Amino acid sequence: MTELITMIANVALTLSFIVALIFGIAQVKTAERDRRERLTLETLRTFDSREFSEIALYINTTTLPDTQEGMRALPVNEQVMLFQFAQQMEALGMLVAERHINMDLVDKTLGIFVTSTWNKYKAMFEDIRVKQPDPYLGEYFQWLAERIEKNMKENPRKPFFMDPKLC
Repeated sequence: MTELITMIANVALTLSFIVALIFGIAQVKTAERDRRERLTLETLRTFDSREFSEIALYINTTTLPDTQEGMRALPVNEQVMLFQFAQQMEALGMLVAERHINMDLVDKTLGIFVTSTWNKYKAMFEDIRVKQPDPYLGEYFQWLAERIEKNMKENPRKPFFMDPKLC
């Protein structure tokens, strides 16, 4: 009789452990999903601001300097815009590289804009990387731009409004 009670107790403990483990795994996955959603929403808010639009328009309509000296010759407010935009792209690249946000989000929100702006920054960053020397300057911005360009060539997506599943 004691053996039966011991066996039942052991089975109950084992089942309790398994249920707790499953519950714990579910909680961790839920917390991870919630964190990713918060980061995604925060990222979208960053790119949905007037300030970002002003900087993006400036970057898009200006010929950027090819050298560190050329950048330093710009008015201070323009230098600030160049740095701020580069820092935002660098941070975005880090978030994607560390898998905190999904590459599809960047593709759907900014897409080729990341690649085209990297191409405008590239000569200046390469010059600064040598002259500082700082080989890491803009590394995640570059990585993100190159990754987006590669994805667009290898796996082009149809625009959402052209999706036959929606018609």
